Amino acid sequence: MQVVAATVFVFALFQALTHGEEFGYDGNIGPEYWGERYRECAGKHQSPININVLRVKQVTLPDLVLVGFDDSIDDVHVTNNGHTVLIEVQNEPHPRVRGGPLDGDYIFSQMHFHWGDNDTFGSEDKINHRSFPMELHMVFFKEEYQSAAEAVKHSDGLTVLAFFYELDRHQHPAYDDITSALVNVTEPHTSVVMSHPFSFLNILPYDLKRYFTYKGSLTTPPCSEVVIWLDFEQPIRLTHGQIEAFREIRSAHGKITHNFRPIQPIGDRVVFYNIDNNYYIYNEIDEREETTTGKPSKRKKGRSSANRLVPTIVYTMTFTILLLFSL
Repeated sequence: MQVVAATVFVFALFQALTHGEEFGYDGNIGPEYWGERYRECAGKHQSPININVLRVKQVTLPDLVLVGFDDSIDDVHVTNNGHTVLIEVQNEPHPRVRGGPLDGDYIFSQMHFHWGDNDTFGSEDKINHRSFPMELHMVFFKEEYQSAAEAVKHSDGLTVLAFFYELDRHQHPAYDDITSALVNVTEPHTSVVMSHPFSFLNILPYDLKRYFTYKGSLTTPPCSEVVIWLDFEQPIRLTHGQIEAFREIRSAHGKITHNFRPIQPIGDRVVFYNIDNNYYIYNEIDEREETTTGKPSKRKKGRSSANRLVPTIVYTMTFTILLLFSL
């Protein structure tokens, strides 16, 4: 019952943050004015940030444990709240995550998207000043705090798993149900239930081991500095048409052309980069399987092999001693 109550409150919290005219992305309610109404939006540890890969600190963290990510979930709600598209689940127990930089279990609250009005920008965090056309935020609250109201009072109250999107020529089939649902929620404050069961793992990239992590904030008011961010390096690849479907979503003032906050100063924060010492090992196994059998190895439905990318950072081939650090 405590988990249910916490989840209900999280829904109410984020609805409160994203309804009405208390904030926006343009004019006198745009990001440059958020600090006037919400003091913490002018804080020193705000998100999003630009991640300079030459200045990150490499670490090898414990494996992330993703509980319920490969479950087939029914009763998945897609909502246009006037600022973004929310995806929420009603099934219990909710998916959860632990491990990596996290101390304890974090329970899924909701996921939502940020995009721009064309394919050259739209993400909130940037990598080497590069913007991506869209970004997914999967929001979790720490189980031990029992509710979001309590969690936002603690520096480790929330974690967000963030994923970037890149363009691809091939349709990503796992996103068909999402884009189909968007047609029914183009108007603000509308909601629809997905027609088919939904699996988190199918919409994510293969590589969930390499990610950047840092301490930051919510990227919408009240900008609470209570978020442990995990920005995964490997993007999700969608076609232009699949991303364009999000740009049909409307607010009370017309199409939502952009809903991302500008980059905030990194200040005295350190960004950690979790490397994967087995990266080359499991990629070599994949390639060998394809060569000897003549057929690609079995993949989860909807997860295209096109999602595998060449590493964008020069990795060391020696095993790194596990560094203990706490955010």
